[in-house]
Amino acid sequence: MMGSENDEDSHLSPPPIIVTPADSDPLSALPPNGGTSYIEPPSYADVIFSPFDDNNNASDDSSDTLSRSPSSSSSSDYIKITVSSPQKEQETASSMLSGGSTYVTYLITTRTNLPEYKGSDFTVRRRFRDVVALGDRLAESYKGFCIPPRPDKSVVESQVMQRQEFVEQRRVALEKYLRRLASHPVIRSSDELKVFLQVEGKLNHLKVGTDVASRVLDGGVSVVEVAQPARSGRDLFRLFKELRQSVSNDWGGAKPAVVEEDKEFLERKERMHDLEKEIINASQQAETLVKAQQDMGETMGELGLAFIKLTKFENEEAVFNSQRARANDMKNLATAAVKASRFYRELNSQTVKHLDTLHDYLGVMMAVQGAFADRSSALLTVQTLLSEVSSLEGRAEKLEAASSKVFGGDKSRIKKIEELKETIKATEDAKNVAIRDYERIKENNRSEVERLDRERRADFLSMMKGFVVNQVGYAEKMANVWAKVAEETSQYNRESS
Repeated sequence: MMGSENDEDSHLSPPPIIVTPADSDPLSALPPNGGTSYIEPPSYADVIFSPFDDNNNASDDSSDTLSRSPSSSSSSDYIKITVSSPQKEQETASSMLSGGSTYVTYLITTRTNLPEYKGSDFTVRRRFRDVVALGDRLAESYKGFCIPPRPDKSVVESQVMQRQEFVEQRRVALEKYLRRLASHPVIRSSDELKVFLQVEGKLNHLKVGTDVASRVLDGGVSVVEVAQPARSGRDLFRLFKELRQSVSNDWGGAKPAVVEEDKEFLERKERMHDLEKEIINASQQAETLVKAQQDMGETMGELGLAFIKLTKFENEEAVFNSQRARANDMKNLATAAVKASRFYRELNSQTVKHLDTLHDYLGVMMAVQGAFADRSSALLTVQTLLSEVSSLEGRAEKLEAASSKVFGGDKSRIKKIEELKETIKATEDAKNVAIRDYERIKENNRSEVERLDRERRADFLSMMKGFVVNQVGYAEKMANVWAKVAEETSQYNRESS
């Protein structure tokens, strides 16, 4: 760990996905996230007009947002997670680079009525490294699930931003990440998350262990280990075998017995890929809209200030009452422009909250890609083990044929044959475990995609309703402001006629 910012570098993550039950009409239900609740006035003409600056604190107060249980059997179940009170701490003397290295910890408070947590209130302090370990552990333990992506590290961002601003962005990102984990129907009950939220002190036991170099394929003895896909580091021999198998598949080599021929899955994968492209496009257009509204608000404000200056000049130079009357009308126009500028800013703030759902789902698409990659990796492991079994059986047959030609048998060959048979049995067992794991990951993929389809429908409908209601409400309010100015200046039309 180098420097005081070594553990404080990440981008601001997208806002959390809150699970909304799909069996009810999303249009008639409250939005799933209290932090992005839309305005639904009794009359559009009366919309919004307590200042939004005052309301933002309430709407953005993430401490009031609950992650509801997705289980239909108990809709009252909840888990609420808040991240607060960043605190700088010194590395311990036992650290490799102790002396000047510091890091920031965050207070994580959990309130829940979920029975598996065996308690209702928990408070722990965690650093970003602990969150990284949690994410790695979940990725290791929940293959095939769409695990929400954790906040990224960004050394550059931590260096160019003000420290206080960076720490606050990280706090928000961590809170959103943990809430997304808590809203996941499986991960919310995982031992990994429960330990992270409940156990005080350091979490060395959450760290993912290093890969075991020896596997059954390479002389190891653990069937469970060989059934897992190779990763990195000391798994070089296994990686080479799986890479060779992958190249063989790509270049039309002999087809293993198990290949990805699930047409439904392939169609679903293609559909998710197309969906990702459409979400990217929609997200880009949303950014364009936000920028245009921001520019309009700023321009309208500058126009109002320009007319205020012009009004001041007219008043100072006015000789006749008619000049002063026109100056007063310009003042009304300036006031209307400034009000409109304020409304545009408030509208833009609400637009960002609603259309951030699109940005949020870009993170979901990353999670889907990770889940599909788990499936591909598991399939490659099955194919590798099938090829290995076939190769070992071929070697055993050749040795048996050669041994049969020697009267009384060749003792050394017989010994090798027995050893090969033991290896074949271990590899067969590993193959069977790998196939079961592959089938489990396939089922995880299927259920996750179905869940995300339901949630996306509810989230997008809520997003669209909130967006439209705010657009209509602010448009009508701004129209009322300009209509008042038009009425006040209507005398000029009568005079000109």
